[in-house]
Parts: sequence; C-alpha cells; structure tokens
Amino acid sequence: MTITVLLAEDQALLRESFRMIIDSADDMTVVGEAGDGREALRLTRALRPDVVIMDIRMPEMDGLAATNEISADPDLSGSHILILTTFEIDEYVARALRAGAGGFIGKGIAVGDLLSAIRTVASGDALLSPTATRALVSRFLAAPDGTQASDAVNEPPELDVLTGREREMVALVATGLSNDDIAARLVLSPYTVRTHVHRAMMKLDARDRAQLVVIAYQSGLVRSRAEGDRGAPSRQSDAAEGPP
Repeated sequence: MTITVLLAEDQALLRESFRMIIDSADDMTVVGEAGDGREALRLTRALRPDVVIMDIRMPEMDGLAATNEISADPDLSGSHILILTTFEIDEYVARALRAGAGGFIGKGIAVGDLLSAIRTVASGDALLSPTATRALVSRFLAAPDGTQASDAVNEPPELDVLTGREREMVALVATGLSNDDIAARLVLSPYTVRTHVHRAMMKLDARDRAQLVVIAYQSGLVRSRAEGDRGAPSRQSDAAEGPP
C-alpha cells in the first residue's frame, strides 16, 4: 500500500528536495504541496493524505493553526501530521503535539530517517524517541508555563475509565517506549500491549500515541523528576492488574 504525503513548507527549494526524496521510495508518493498553512488545510481536506509534513512558521496560517484545524476535523482522522521544524526541541513542537501532531522531525534529518519517520507516523505511532520525549515533557509538557510540575499532582477523575493495566501502558508509552519495548519489559506479547494501548486511546479519546504522552503528563499520571535527574519521567501510579 502506497503512503500518500502532502508537503506544507513555504520554501519551494526545500519542498522540491523533500518531494524528490519521498518519491524515490517505492512505498510512498507526494500527492500535493502547500506554501502556507491555509493551503495545507485546503489540500488536506481535498486529498486526504496519509501524512502531512507540516512546517511551523508559514505565512497566511502557521503550521500550528493548520495542525489544530486538521486534528479537530473528524473527517481527517486518517491524515497524520509530522511537524517539520528547524529546532527539534522547542516550545512550538510541544504546542504542535498538544494540537494533535503525531511527531516531529528536524530540517536536517537524514534521508533514511525521513522515510522511516513518514512510515512510523503513517502507521499511527508517535515519532517520539525516549530522549526527545523526556526533553519535551521536562521542559514544556510537565506544566503549561514550562515549569516543573508539582510532585503533589493527583490522578484526575477522567483517568478512572482506565484499568490498572491500561494506566501502566499509558505511563510506559509516555517514556517513549514502543509496543515491542513494553512487551519485553512486562513479559507480554506485542499484540497484548497493542490491545491495551488501543483501548486506552479509545477511552481517553486520544488521536494517537503522541496525545497519550501529553495526557499522561498533563493529567499527572506521569511526572518529571527533579532537574538533577535530567527530567527523566517517573510514573506516579504503577497500579496494574494481573495478567490480561
């Protein structure tokens, strides 16, 4: 199955470079190009691409606003957004994840990594490495103003819809672990992990794994440790059921 890609970037030369790279892959093709956020929104609605590579700083409508519009439209749930940014760790990236983006890449990304990133986001997985996740959460997601979240945050009532095992899965997803990583850690099958993660996403109305990361930290299910621990995530609740 061919992955369809929409490029939203205001620099024509960069768009052309990305198009050449993407079209060189046997399993993907560029179906459209946009020079601003408003055009990206229009083309996403018209073309329904599997992946939108979205620059942040664009004229007319920026990438954050366009991402928010696309993510809020249930008819576009099949279009996953991959944020393109000059700085891989910055406040704009955190805001984009809150808006519903499935991941982010830097403009200096290697060819192989770009194609891998597109495949990852197209499959519905979040493109968040453990290192990137810790940095983002520690700096921006732990608290709205970018400060460290309080250690006294209680689990909000809305997480009561999750079982203990599902809460554990969400907490591990928030560290950037893949389903296979979680399965190995908990001695479960990847299918079992995928099932629990999917159920948690459905119950929390999360578009993808990236939103699960945001929910985990903003709800207090997971929190950042002290700065001296380099912002490594710490699960606040490790409750788990017996074997599924």
